[in-house]
Amino acid sequence: MLDSILESLRVVALPTKTDFRSVKVREVALIEGPKGWGEFSPFVEYEPTECVPWLVSAVEAATVTPPKMLRTDIAVNATMPAINGKEEIAEVLSWFPGCTTIKIKVGPDLKEDLARIESVMELRPTAKVRVDVNGSWSIGKATQAIHAIHDICNLEYVEQPCSTVEDLRELKKRVGIPVLIAGDEVVRKAGNPMDVDLHDAVDILLLKVAPLGGIKKSLEIAAHHGKPVVVSSALDSAVGISYGLQLATSLPSLNYACGLGTGALLSADVATLPIVDGMMKVKSVVPDRDQMQEYSISPERFDWWRARVRQTWEAGAKDWILREGWAW
Repeated sequence: MLDSILESLRVVALPTKTDFRSVKVREVALIEGPKGWGEFSPFVEYEPTECVPWLVSAVEAATVTPPKMLRTDIAVNATMPAINGKEEIAEVLSWFPGCTTIKIKVGPDLKEDLARIESVMELRPTAKVRVDVNGSWSIGKATQAIHAIHDICNLEYVEQPCSTVEDLRELKKRVGIPVLIAGDEVVRKAGNPMDVDLHDAVDILLLKVAPLGGIKKSLEIAAHHGKPVVVSSALDSAVGISYGLQLATSLPSLNYACGLGTGALLSADVATLPIVDGMMKVKSVVPDRDQMQEYSISPERFDWWRARVRQTWEAGAKDWILREGWAW
């Protein structure tokens, strides 16, 4: 199978509209198999072992028939990077037409975070706000920040305010106001997501299809933990987003807007998945050949990605895929 993956491999560099997660160009590897296209796009700093579930997800997308669709449209949130300036914030919001939930990146500077949230609320006063901390707060800072944020907006939930399950559990004891906590990295970066005890620590589970190892594995994780779910993305191309949408449509219940609108943060993509009235259609996509050619990477970078696929295959993807019995 590795030969088939490498033979079909295409890699593109997609520019972003704004600095997001310190990424200004998103490199994405795409593979085409008997069931369609898959995306392998772990961030470039990830080591091979951390890349394993991303490759497994790409192979699953390329070789396995997607599960039954339970809904045709998925509500999505707007995503606000860590920027300030009302004009800049208004421009970003314009990329997410009809979205009534806004996810705002926060973290290192509470004063700047509050100014960003206040600007969003001035522009969208009825919006639900969720803030994403990426685990960067201590328990003390999280308690202070949550109270301050809760006072100025309709706070839906706080995503990964602290880095560990133990700290999240302690935060819920201390915070003193009703607030929902969503868990992302605490599950996604665990050695075994099934082994994480989320009791009294996490209210909502974030699922990102690629870093969790695909739809099958994501559904198993969701069923095991039994929490309400939000499906999110990792600044994927339209191919990766389409697979996230297929995960979202296959969940038995979906009560929150999903973080699958991040393609709006790219200034170029390999296919079109528009946001219309805050919703996205569930569909498989075929990358545009001209777009893939226009944004293809240099031969040297392509060789780097081929080597990365090989390293990831040997780091554990091969064994995982063989256990699943997927055939190319």
